Amino acid sequence: MATKIGSLLFCPACGALLDLPKDSEPNVLCEQCGYQEPASSYENIKITTRSHPDAFPSALRQKRKTQTKTHDSDNLGDLVSEKCPECSHSEAYSKSLQLRSADEGSTVFYTCASCKHGWRVNN
Repeated sequence: MATKIGSLLFCPACGALLDLPKDSEPNVLCEQCGYQEPASSYENIKITTRSHPDAFPSALRQKRKTQTKTHDSDNLGDLVSEKCPECSHSEAYSKSLQLRSADEGSTVFYTCASCKHGWRVNN
């Protein structure tokens, strides 16, 4: 008789995972060793599937994590999650300006919230 773990059945001879029975076949054949398990072994088995929320990462959730903005009234720009290359602080103020031609990306200016170091990134 096959070994049952959860809703899975394993071959008692070689330990291989047994396939689900075909519609009209009375037995399930182990593809590894040829053992035959009665298809009736699969009757009344409840199949439950669970996934951890982190198993399927969401690009939108990831973007929302890294792009959280807080408006700042001191004209420094918006407070965003960006690592300072000078002191490694995790927040900086950002401003985006279109300095190059219209068919090119904007330039983002960052100012570290901790040490006030400034740098820019061309998007």
